[in-house]
Amino acid sequence: MRSLTGTPVILDPPMPMKRNGGDLPEDAALVSAARAGDRAAFGQLYERYGRMVHGVVLAHVPYAEVDDLVQDVFLAALCRLDALREPQAFAGWLLAIARNRANDFHRRARKLEEIQDLPGTSDPNEYEARAALQAIHSLPEAYRETLTLRLVEGMTGPEIALRTGLTHASVRVNLHRGMKQLREKMGKSQTHE
Repeated sequence: MRSLTGTPVILDPPMPMKRNGGDLPEDAALVSAARAGDRAAFGQLYERYGRMVHGVVLAHVPYAEVDDLVQDVFLAALCRLDALREPQAFAGWLLAIARNRANDFHRRARKLEEIQDLPGTSDPNEYEARAALQAIHSLPEAYRETLTLRLVEGMTGPEIALRTGLTHASVRVNLHRGMKQLREKMGKSQTHE
């Protein structure tokens, strides 16, 4: 195939069929290897799903707690890998662990870090990022995760759908509606200052 200018257009080969958040055969092979003690295989699972877990946790807990909880999620997954009945369901199983860890964080009756020191932040980029994160945390849960994965983790819509098991249409709707609500909240917070 050639473009309108006559230069050849190289099309990407079709992607293999993927469902439930990941590449099922590859995930299953990595899980099986990790169960057998292959730490490099678990490292590949971490590389594949680390941003997703980080984004999901960040959508639910204060920023200062995220890194520890992400490590906790992967440690729990490693320790319970033998309990996973269907290795190809790793992505959904890992998402459930991440969400449960975030819920557990709130149940422990810890004092939540409120972003009240925003006016004292000297870096305008940090101020804006923290204000946006605070606004994202105030959105309905359906939009929080999707927006965090897109805006903070830099994942594309199709990548979010692939990793979370959501349909492409659901991701588009969540991003569209979430961005609309985020703009409204950010606009209101800027007018009240």
